[in-house]
Amino acid sequence: MDNNRILVTGGTGYIGSHTVVELQKKGYEVIIVDNLSNSDKSVLDRIEKISGVRPGFLEIDLADEKAVLDLVKNKLADVDKVIHFAAYKAVEESVREPLKYYRNNFYSLINLLTAFSGRKVKFVFSSSCTVYGEPDELPVSEQAPVKKATSPYGNTKQVAEEILEETAAAKDNYRIISLRYFNPVGAHSSAMIGELPKGVPQNLVPFITQSAIGKRGEITVFGNDYDTPDGSCIRDFIHVVDLAKAHVAAIERLEVATTKYEVFNAGTGTGFSVLQLLKAFEEATGVKPQYKIGGRRAGDIIKVWGNVSKAEQELNWKTELSIEEMMRSAWEWEKYIKENGIS
Repeated sequence: MDNNRILVTGGTGYIGSHTVVELQKKGYEVIIVDNLSNSDKSVLDRIEKISGVRPGFLEIDLADEKAVLDLVKNKLADVDKVIHFAAYKAVEESVREPLKYYRNNFYSLINLLTAFSGRKVKFVFSSSCTVYGEPDELPVSEQAPVKKATSPYGNTKQVAEEILEETAAAKDNYRIISLRYFNPVGAHSSAMIGELPKGVPQNLVPFITQSAIGKRGEITVFGNDYDTPDGSCIRDFIHVVDLAKAHVAAIERLEVATTKYEVFNAGTGTGFSVLQLLKAFEEATGVKPQYKIGGRRAGDIIKVWGNVSKAEQELNWKTELSIEEMMRSAWEWEKYIKENGIS
């Protein structure tokens, strides 16, 4: 069944749309499945403008078991490659609505695995460095212990990894890679796709760009008294295009993989503080972000960045784009949103 067709769930979302573009560059025929709960169908038009190819699209709720079984049997009968992004991902909302997160994130994964159970399939899962919690050692490697999750969202990633590892061990038809992302930021160099949060951004960089363009007030830096060089939290920020390329590398590895289940960190291997990020935005764009120092935010990890040597050696992948390019591209995307009335 080896062919170039690939299913990308959540493919109209932030990381998904960038990955679709990189897959198309490599000659894959992409079929997107998305319920559009946190994205918009107009993304398909912009993907087509960037790549010259319109991806296939089906609007389906992956938590609907019958719909997924019908989809895989009737419309994806020759597909043997899957990248699974589709999930709810807002940490604070997951604390308020845990059952919503468990239902969506688990049912969608289980329904997909069940639907593909009769054929050999290569499966890349969108996981997260949240599984490490506050690491005992930095940079944190894939061998670090998985710690109790601090939110239902984080728990869905931990348990999903367990589901995947146990399913791969029990069944010989699956080859699976979980990519543990650090903090994706930035946008495509065309400025036609990028992060487009609904409502108030949960992530730092879209809040910075929205504040800079006048959509939001000043930025709050949550704490400047942590045990870090400048007192603010430290994260491993990775350009979304570099992260998209990691998914292509993972699929290529699965084409020849003998190992049933593997985990890889996807980051730069370097930590930047919140205050350093604000400075990088100013240097990259010439726009000085307005911010104030607030109190610490419950549940925030103090510092985390990844050891990415395993991905560099075994996926033959490494990040290429700098923190300045992350900030500049995010700003160009914010301006594109305003100029084109995207909401």
